Amino acid sequence: MRVYLASPAQQVQAHAANGMPVLLSFAKYTPFLDKYQQTYPNILIDSGAFAELNSGHKIDGVKYKEWQCQWGHADAIAGLDDISGNTARSLENYTKYGGFPTMHDTDPKSVLPELIDISREQGGNWLGIGLKPPREGKQDFIRWVLDNTPDDIHIHGWALRQYMHLSRLDSVDSTNWWRDAMDLRVIPLCKHLSYGECLDITVKRYQRESRMIQKPQPVTAQLTFI
Repeated sequence: MRVYLASPAQQVQAHAANGMPVLLSFAKYTPFLDKYQQTYPNILIDSGAFAELNSGHKIDGVKYKEWQCQWGHADAIAGLDDISGNTARSLENYTKYGGFPTMHDTDPKSVLPELIDISREQGGNWLGIGLKPPREGKQDFIRWVLDNTPDDIHIHGWALRQYMHLSRLDSVDSTNWWRDAMDLRVIPLCKHLSYGECLDITVKRYQRESRMIQKPQPVTAQLTFI
């Protein structure tokens, strides 16, 4: 399971993410990231559709498509999707501006086969799963998408770190990693640490979480009654 840290908003965050997989958002990208991005071994490119949902400012699809051209070394490039539920707009954007598609819980389930075709044709065999907030309590929808997507398709869960236990998810991204560092500073033992030091602790937690040993589940004896 690969976890991409969401776009750094400050240079101290960009430095703390050194050596980690990072998601870079077109909507939030700033020039200082040009040099920092070289320190990230894995990069996922995103349009910033969630920022569009929150702000109401439409992403310029033409500019996003032009921006994509410099990211040939990225793991994948996401299409410009519409989280609000305008499936027709999402499909039109994928055709116009490229990138891999995303299946949202606001989309009709009948569109999944078409999204899988788009994933194969232009998305590098990647498919996203997106949830319109709140994201809690939506495991049944995620499981449905996972169960109905071919095994050779890489499935990325947008901000779905809380669902990492679902084995068919191949990657997720964390939108809260830099906020988690802020929360550390209210803990008495960490109150003397700088924000940068708290970021370092948070990143180490993410690094070690991915290396945890998965304990096998105990086998329960099955009793047969005759």
